[in-house]
Amino acid sequence: MRYVVIAVLVLIVASLGSALFFVFHDRSGSNRAVIALAIRVGLSLALFLALMAAYYFGFIPDRL
Repeated sequence: MRYVVIAVLVLIVASLGSALFFVFHDRSGSNRAVIALAIRVGLSLALFLALMAAYYFGFIPDRL
């Protein structure tokens, strides 16, 4: 589970970086930056829901 979370976090940062790149280099009014940011939000939401489900089903034990 740890490697999945790290991989999704890397994808989130990569999507944020590509959005930053598109903001600075797209002068034609393209919406590629908006799409990249929407992908980042979707990945963040999916990661949050996956972590909640993993905790609920016992893949992530609580530490007492």
